[in-house]
Amino acid sequence: MNAAMEHRMKIGFIGLGRMGTAIAGRLLRHGFDLAVYNRTPEKAADLAKAGARVATSIADVCGGRNVVITMLADDAAIDAVVLGQGGVRDSLAAGAIHIAMGTHGVDAIRALDAAHRQGGQQLVAAPVLGRPDAAEAGQLGIVAAGPAEAVAACQPVFDVIGKRTFKAGDGAAGAAAIKLSNNFLLGCCIEAMGEAFSLVRKYGVAPEVLYDVLTEGLFAAPAYKVYGRLIVDEAYDKVGFATLLGLKDINLVLAAGQAERVPLPSASNLRDRLLGAIAHGDGDKDWAVVAREQARASGLE
Repeated sequence: MNAAMEHRMKIGFIGLGRMGTAIAGRLLRHGFDLAVYNRTPEKAADLAKAGARVATSIADVCGGRNVVITMLADDAAIDAVVLGQGGVRDSLAAGAIHIAMGTHGVDAIRALDAAHRQGGQQLVAAPVLGRPDAAEAGQLGIVAAGPAEAVAACQPVFDVIGKRTFKAGDGAAGAAAIKLSNNFLLGCCIEAMGEAFSLVRKYGVAPEVLYDVLTEGLFAAPAYKVYGRLIVDEAYDKVGFATLLGLKDINLVLAAGQAERVPLPSASNLRDRLLGAIAHGDGDKDWAVVAREQARASGLE
């Protein structure tokens, strides 16, 4: 990391949910000049105590910033924040960079890219891989795409919050495609584990046994260890990624597949499991709760 570059960079940050707060806090601890904005101002209180300037509007958080980061929940939110009157596109200086770190659809990212080009700005799509605790530890994966010089300029940010940056090309939408594909595979992994754990439970076997077999054998990977543990312990209140957000992402995956005529039958099955969990009141639980939905279908709940 280039320390001189780090301290020249003035960053605005919009969106202080769990992930956004973790990333913003990490940047503050590493000496970045940070201004933050959230529709609910009280979410910025702890960051203010740590040295962030709390902006009063989108225009305010963009003022004098050469980089603005958004970490927003969905396409509607980023459209409003960036393209709405007085939004990022209208407020960010020519030549400045918008880093979109949320998970968004490919069409939304393409629209943002075109809008920033018209404004003389640059878009770097940089969705992150990992849960908020990984952000706090600087262990996220970052999938970055956009103009090469803009991605390079953002590298000091990526180096602080992540363990690796995956370059996904010059087209910002490429990063969105990678992130959606990653989430799609992870969701299918969780859903399939739910099926497997329900099967062994029907035969009177403790789920812990299957967990040990998986994580000490062919499936000794973080996805199986982390989410398998949540399923075994039924710890769905430990929310790293909510079911409602999971449904949003899988709908984006299906839309991306439809746009390019790519059939995704596993995504359709996962969407139905997520819808079932939400219908049973589990929309605010971690999306590992699809295992509970499978258990219900198996007569175990």
